[in-house]
Amino acid sequence: MSDHSVGEANPYLFQPDTMLPSQYYAAALRRKGALKPERRLIIAVLQDAIECYQKNLFAREGKARQLFADAEEWIDSGDRTHYFSYENLCEILDMNPEFVRRGLHQWREHQLAQKGRGKVWSLSVRHDQHGRPEPTTLRRAAV
Repeated sequence: MSDHSVGEANPYLFQPDTMLPSQYYAAALRRKGALKPERRLIIAVLQDAIECYQKNLFAREGKARQLFADAEEWIDSGDRTHYFSYENLCEILDMNPEFVRRGLHQWREHQLAQKGRGKVWSLSVRHDQHGRPEPTTLRRAAV
């Protein structure tokens, strides 16, 4: 008989499972069994706000910019006085509102960083065998 404990014999037994966000939210939303109409409405409100936030992040004017601003304000609000506040809806769905909020903020920062990186082009002048410049060529520079 071995003196090893269960954890030593199988070190992966007590490791946390890796789960994609989509898997987590799908499981969280199914936890209560079949979705009642009220629950589907709450999911639809939360989903619409997140879609407005993500789809309109780079909007500059008009209705799209207002949709982003409204969604951002609603998600960032800690107000619990209204039944359909972000915090209340997340908790009704057994979701941690701060966790979702933090994930959306990280997504936004990543998107802004990606957009800000842009393409950098370098101009190089080549000379022919007689020292005369050839037409300018564009090459993507390593960033």
